[in-house]
Amino acid sequence: MTKKTRRRYSDEFKADAVSLVTEQGYSVSEAARRLGVDRSLLDRWCRKHRQQTSDASSQLADDRDAEIKKLREEVRKLQLEKDILKKAAAFFAKESS
Repeated sequence: MTKKTRRRYSDEFKADAVSLVTEQGYSVSEAARRLGVDRSLLDRWCRKHRQQTSDASSQLADDRDAEIKKLREEVRKLQLEKDILKKAAAFFAKESS
């Protein structure tokens, strides 16, 4: 009985294989057959790619939400300062008349 050695694939090969499915419209089975890899292996690479993409977009959304919250708080403070200055200007205008 001979022992099979596990094949190693470069990250570039994996990315190209996933792009066949995600960007060029090949089915997972067809792309796997053309590349000579097992369908389940290519499917696993595609799931990992989708997960990483989802995580990245989730992080961007969280960052965007935090920035929006910060900016809204800044707008609230600036509006408050503007209102105070308006009242002060009206007060001093009355006093000088």
